[in-house]
Amino acid sequence: MTCAIATALFAVAAHAQDASTQAAQPAAAPAKPQSPNAGDAPTRELDQIVVTGNANAGGIKKIEASYSVTTANLEKIKEANPVSVADLLKISPGIFAESSGGQTGANIEVAGFPSDSGAPFTTFAVNGAPLFPRWDYFTDAMLRLDDTIDRLEALQGGPSVLYGNGQPGVIANFILREGTSTPSGSVGLTYGSEGSWRFDGFYGFPIAEGWYGSVGGFWRKSDGVRDPQYPADNGGQLTATLRHDLDHGSVLVFARLLKDKNQFVTDTPIYNPAPGKFSPWPGFDPLTGTFGSKADRYQFLEDQPCFTAGCKPGGVGIDMANGEGGNLHLVGTNLDLEFGNGWSLSDKFLLLGGNMDINSFFSTGANPQTLGSFISDSVDAFGLPSNLTATATYRNGGAANMNESISVQNPEYIHKRINSISNEIHLSRELFEGNTLTLGNYTARYSIAHTEDDGLNMLLQAKSNPNPIVVSLSDGSHTYQLTDKQGLFWNNSPQSWMTFNEYWRATSTAFFFSDVWNIGNWRFDGGMRVQHDNNSGWFQNGTTGDLDANPYTVYNNNAYYLTNDYLHPSYSKTASSWTLGANYLVNDNMSVYARANRGVFFPGFDSVVNLPGVPVERIRNFEVGFKYQTSWIYADIAAYDRQFTGIPYSITLDTGQINLLYGSKTKGLNAQLVLTPIENLSLAFGGNYMDGHYSDYQGCVPYTAQDGSDRCDTITGKPLDRQPKVQYRLTPAYTIPTDWGSVKLWTTYEYVGNRYGDQLSQQPLGHYYDLAIGAMANIGKNWVLTLRGTNVTNQIGITEGNARLFGFASGGGVILARSIEGREVNFQVKYKF
Repeated sequence: MTCAIATALFAVAAHAQDASTQAAQPAAAPAKPQSPNAGDAPTRELDQIVVTGNANAGGIKKIEASYSVTTANLEKIKEANPVSVADLLKISPGIFAESSGGQTGANIEVAGFPSDSGAPFTTFAVNGAPLFPRWDYFTDAMLRLDDTIDRLEALQGGPSVLYGNGQPGVIANFILREGTSTPSGSVGLTYGSEGSWRFDGFYGFPIAEGWYGSVGGFWRKSDGVRDPQYPADNGGQLTATLRHDLDHGSVLVFARLLKDKNQFVTDTPIYNPAPGKFSPWPGFDPLTGTFGSKADRYQFLEDQPCFTAGCKPGGVGIDMANGEGGNLHLVGTNLDLEFGNGWSLSDKFLLLGGNMDINSFFSTGANPQTLGSFISDSVDAFGLPSNLTATATYRNGGAANMNESISVQNPEYIHKRINSISNEIHLSRELFEGNTLTLGNYTARYSIAHTEDDGLNMLLQAKSNPNPIVVSLSDGSHTYQLTDKQGLFWNNSPQSWMTFNEYWRATSTAFFFSDVWNIGNWRFDGGMRVQHDNNSGWFQNGTTGDLDANPYTVYNNNAYYLTNDYLHPSYSKTASSWTLGANYLVNDNMSVYARANRGVFFPGFDSVVNLPGVPVERIRNFEVGFKYQTSWIYADIAAYDRQFTGIPYSITLDTGQINLLYGSKTKGLNAQLVLTPIENLSLAFGGNYMDGHYSDYQGCVPYTAQDGSDRCDTITGKPLDRQPKVQYRLTPAYTIPTDWGSVKLWTTYEYVGNRYGDQLSQQPLGHYYDLAIGAMANIGKNWVLTLRGTNVTNQIGITEGNARLFGFASGGGVILARSIEGREVNFQVKYKF
């Protein structure tokens, strides 16, 4: 894959000279513009055409839309300098992406949408087609940012409940660049301070009259800001498009191949001397530390019994360098036709398949302790004799220190083979002047084969790039092996999720209609969607026991392994969504709008396994907004009121799993402002205020409070966890014209307010800021030099507390938590042709 991407990208570079020659020749008939933002001519922000959330393929001007869409072209994306595709969504006010875990696997919070972890209320789409119809933890791992992207359109709520997979939260729609009648492209080489090299390329070209193509992508290799002593990021992406203009429309075919490996970073030890206050733990820098190392890279996870004394249990071998990435391919089409007499048709098709695997440590929730105390606790937990002498050595040799701090981490191998085929069709008819009715259908058939090997823990030094520790205990006659020779062991309380095997398939089909009516300066729109989901599959049960019938291999005496027993859960439900909106054009520079909508969120297969009668979540949203633009100011401000009902939640305690239902109520304000007081100077602001609380919590959950007392409380009235009440980003930028081109300088100050890592507000995560910088020099028509840096002042910013614990999680002034990454600076040289 790496060779294929590199070969393709270098071929793009080699074709640059031919491209300039072709450009001098008479061009074929002009292609239809790939987007209203294409080309060099500046477009007023409110006059930009957006297609996301719109029934008509031709799109709508921002100023005329009764909803807010955040857009960013390729240049704006680069200026945002996102550390991942999820991190880019921070440009949309109200989105908080916890990108501290690396390139993939981010928790993405949408203001007022209680999600707790993952990104259930975020859909990533390419050219309007959702990548996967149902949310899963690999959501953001299916996409990478590169020069093949023309722009991002991020729509929160509004009419998105009608189209695609009916996402009530945010849909991030990435529109691909296409070829035009004029050959053009670029090649770029980037070096990063974390030891990364990256090559980017894009080339768009005419093929014949009315035919246009493009190809591009990237390849990179990086040690990572958190260097695990093996490549933290390694791989690339290749994308191609083919467009044909018809007499009354166009057809676009696009394909993408992704093969990328990315380190996933779990929680690390950090001092927590007071609520919301954090400082470095000795030997573990919260900005650059990682549990990855050469010593723990390769592991064999035992979870298959052999039942004969002295036998060798089966399992799976893993390489932690494979990380959390994607090996994915997709092919899609967009067909847009105008039939005359007011009839038009738009169709979006997507076929996707591949593997979305994880090889990574996950937190056990156990705070660091000394090796000696760990061994003592383990002797008690496993019921071993008290007269044992302990021997502890490092995996790669040498005696371990009984007084050193250790951390117990959970290595997991998660394999997901995914397949999806989806299609969305819109048939529109202008009923009379100013009124257009659209009927449509979205149908998706998709499946996941899902296995996990999660049950073993690894005993590690509590420091960055640790050594595993091997422990045995002897009474002189018998030797009890507390860990295997890798430092791995099963704890004394295995859970059913620790070894996992399931397969499920689902069909989602939705019929919808929408109507748009323009009356003078008013634009009214409304619609309804009825969706039916049908899930079925099997889930393999398991049991606990000894893997090798040897009482002295303590490390596998309490394993959880699969049995030849299966559940066959299924789920079939129908639910409706609707939306109503009105926009009033005050004048060419100003509009106001109001919108009401109700969306639904169908449960996934795992929710059905845990709670067969799990309800469909229902989301009600009211929103009003104001848009304004003159030569010196651009403003897009929206206020909202959101209410959720029927949200399922499961937590695991020592006493077992508890399944719960609750809701939430939220009010908030999103704002985007750009001031240009003088020529070449701009000041951009994006932020939100969110006041959200849980409601209708059923029952109470026992936990340990910060004062050490044992309590059982409801979460009703508590603030939504992991979501900042206030967050904003402020970016001043100045462009310096020169005789040879221009230089643009900018810096971004980001502030994230206090959040809580748990639903009972026992884990305050504090507030933080970080500072990013950038400089871009355009030299002549061909050369672009770009310098960018993130978190340049090395601020500690905690995005996640101890996610494995419910309630207070600090012990002895220490907590397992995850900070944003430390300083990273990269420099790119790009040649445009």
